[in-house]
Amino acid sequence: MSDFDLFKTNEEHEELREAVRSVAEDKIAPHAAEVDEKSAFPQDALDALVATDFHAAHIAEDYEGVGADALATCIIIEEVARVCASSSLIPAVNKLGTMPLILGASEEVKQRYLTPVARGEAMFSYGLSEREAGSDTAAMRTQAAPKGDDWILNGQKSWITNAGVSDYYTVLAVTDPEGRRGRNISAFVVHADDPGFTLGEPERKLGIKGSPTRELFFDDVRIPGDRIVGAPGEGLKIALRTLDHTRVTIGAQAVGIAQGALDHAVAYVKERKQFGKAVADFQGIQFMLADMAMKLETARQMVYVAAAKSERGDEDLPFYGAAAKCYASDAAMEITTDAVQLLGGAGYVKDFPLERMMRDAKITQIYEGTNQIQRMVMARQLLK
Repeated sequence: MSDFDLFKTNEEHEELREAVRSVAEDKIAPHAAEVDEKSAFPQDALDALVATDFHAAHIAEDYEGVGADALATCIIIEEVARVCASSSLIPAVNKLGTMPLILGASEEVKQRYLTPVARGEAMFSYGLSEREAGSDTAAMRTQAAPKGDDWILNGQKSWITNAGVSDYYTVLAVTDPEGRRGRNISAFVVHADDPGFTLGEPERKLGIKGSPTRELFFDDVRIPGDRIVGAPGEGLKIALRTLDHTRVTIGAQAVGIAQGALDHAVAYVKERKQFGKAVADFQGIQFMLADMAMKLETARQMVYVAAAKSERGDEDLPFYGAAAKCYASDAAMEITTDAVQLLGGAGYVKDFPLERMMRDAKITQIYEGTNQIQRMVMARQLLK
């Protein structure tokens, strides 16, 4: 493969894009406004994604998955986010929740949990953040104490995407309170029906309203010893490696949201007439569209290159993953804001999806590491 192939999707990727776009437009887009309005989980989207194997395409064939590469997974998330950001969190969070297992779990744990997710029988969430441990993940207070061959889990997690609809949760907890900070944390799989595991009320959010976000509470939850992911003390290392890969998917989500907003804005200004001609005929409008498209394509190329690096496991993935997520999410916020502006009053009302896209775009600058943290990650890589 030549170096130039890095910058061009292959025929299979473009065929996948067409297939996902068809499903998204036919089965997901018609429900997007209602999902947002009612803060309702997009069950129609889940059903459509499971029926087409787009719900967790990243899982390998060894576990009954389709074995999609990192770029293909990004294309799926991008195309779903183009019509409904909430629905795009189904494939994105299934990857986020299972990536620690893919990176660090025993073969037995992988077989037990990846297979039902690949079949569409279960969803997976990721429990890392806490009220006082957001960007500072090593400050977490949730603890798992050994008891015989098992562990007793106590504490809470905050801002957990798809909590309440997921069957499984990868949860990080301190397992050696006296150990070295960051190297005293382990990862476990928690089941939704484990005794002592409860959920907080759904958060009332600005955007991605169809994807439930809730707190997790653990009150003496007994975790069998065979549910640990990796060795004791490796949890945070696995969690941060996970984010190197999954930040790329948030970049893809941001690109999809921005593409949807640009598509609607272009269609509107070509039809809308003022001063006797289409709004699109004004040079000021054309310059706005050109800048939006330029930022969008730059973001897309950054995400695709980062996805290629994720697939290969390149050493510089931490920089590229952070850069792609940071740039794409900042671009999505700018593009959706400009798209609302281009529609004028129509952009500000719910008759059009632009105001929803603008609200949805904001979270991409915040979750899986704020963009301030992404800049810290990039700088750390530069200064190594």
